[in-house]
Amino acid sequence: MVKVSLRLVAMDVDPQDVITRDNVSVKVNAVIYFRVIEPIKAIVEVENYAYAISQLAQTTLRSVCGQAELDELLSAREKINAQLQEILDTHTDPWGIKVATVELKHIDLPQEMQRAMAKQAEAERERRAKVINAEGEYQAADRLAEAAKIIDAHPMALQLRYLQTMREMSAENNTTTVFPLPIDLFRPFLRKGERDE
Repeated sequence: MVKVSLRLVAMDVDPQDVITRDNVSVKVNAVIYFRVIEPIKAIVEVENYAYAISQLAQTTLRSVCGQAELDELLSAREKINAQLQEILDTHTDPWGIKVATVELKHIDLPQEMQRAMAKQAEAERERRAKVINAEGEYQAADRLAEAAKIIDAHPMALQLRYLQTMREMSAENNTTTVFPLPIDLFRPFLRKGERDE
């Protein structure tokens, strides 16, 4: 007589050295949740079902993770978990065992790869900042062009802008005040100079 537990079992898969499809060496470990469905098969069909599942999980983990690229390992864990679960469940079915879930626990990257990824992330943030800055400059230039059209259509608007600027400058504690004069005041003198020539 052999007692067989029919409860759900959580089993750790030892960290496996894996070389991904894009030639990055990583250490990956996982956890498997399984339960014995048919106790007779679990005892008769395989000598030690726990050991057999552990070995099968290790080889499957290396195989599946080796077919994926590093970005996929990091971002598409659900897909890889589902793939592992399906493969393990298919292999353990003749043993009367149901693999409920497989979860990747930890992906350990080499230090150089972590530094490279940090640099890549920083470069991406800088790129986005530059794009946002350029977009802001474009919008500001567009607004200035619109303002120039309005001022061109209404020259007195420029005079009002001068007065507003003067008011803002006088509100600050400045010792020097610059008073911009409209070029129209100097036009008669410029014309007179041209006639004298």
